[in-house]
Amino acid sequence: MARAILRSVVTAAAIATAAVTLGGCAKEVIVHGYMIDEVAMAKIRPGSSVEQVLTEMGTPTTTSTVGNKTFYYISQTRERRVQFINPSITDQRVAAVYFNGNFKVERVALYGLKDGEVFDFISRTTPTSGQERSFVRQLFKGLGAGNMNPFGV
Repeated sequence: MARAILRSVVTAAAIATAAVTLGGCAKEVIVHGYMIDEVAMAKIRPGSSVEQVLTEMGTPTTTSTVGNKTFYYISQTRERRVQFINPSITDQRVAAVYFNGNFKVERVALYGLKDGEVFDFISRTTPTSGQERSFVRQLFKGLGAGNMNPFGV
């Protein structure tokens, strides 16, 4: 009888230890900004109107009015293992919809970081020099520069 009680106590202690240990492994995932929907992005084709883009993708996070109009949809994913520790950035994405002078879609890009460089996951290229690359790089620097709440959320 004493052996059965001892076995029960040891089993309960093992289960409690496992629960505490595994509970410490859980991580919190925090997503800020626009939840990029790649299915909706695939529906946006060159020649689409501004209204079609807004219907499929919703209101952009920000827009560019320099040159031709561009809609930017920005997302950032951060993770932390413990509640009181600052989360670390695990992913940043910027979906860009570029319009021509007639406000028709010229092209769509989905930027993220690959090997530390800004990379377009749709065309599978890095942006070339110029105003576009500079602006997109600034977005990534601003999002990752310790700004814990870049979207005012």
